[in-house]
Amino acid sequence: MNREELIRRLNDDLAQEYQAIIMYNHYSARLTGSDRPQLSGFLRAEIADELAHAQFLADKITALGGEPTTQAAPVAPAGTNQEMFRQVLAAEEKAIADYSQRVRDADAFGDVGLRVQLENIVAEETRHKEETQKILARWTES
Repeated sequence: MNREELIRRLNDDLAQEYQAIIMYNHYSARLTGSDRPQLSGFLRAEIADELAHAQFLADKITALGGEPTTQAAPVAPAGTNQEMFRQVLAAEEKAIADYSQRVRDADAFGDVGLRVQLENIVAEETRHKEETQKILARWTES
């Protein structure tokens, strides 16, 4: 794993974090129904974690001599509350897979500190995924 490839991959992760921030903000505003306050609050609370991940990645990319991206990955459209949470679940599953690969990349690059930070992000994304799964488990769309 060379420095340039690691920077490129971390920038891909950064674009996904920007996407998550936008997605959670957008979906939280569009939610409807009697559960809206709780569901919106859940999504808005997740923004802080995603923003912290984005800041870490931008700082690390800069420390490696790269330029952090300013482009977000596209946000998937969703029409219903349930579709929104299915998109959130898909994004969390992708983040876990991508960051798990990035842990291996950090090992190959020889950056133990990066590996540890990425493992912590995997743990946080796993928690987000599990909470989203609980929300979707007994979903009834009105």
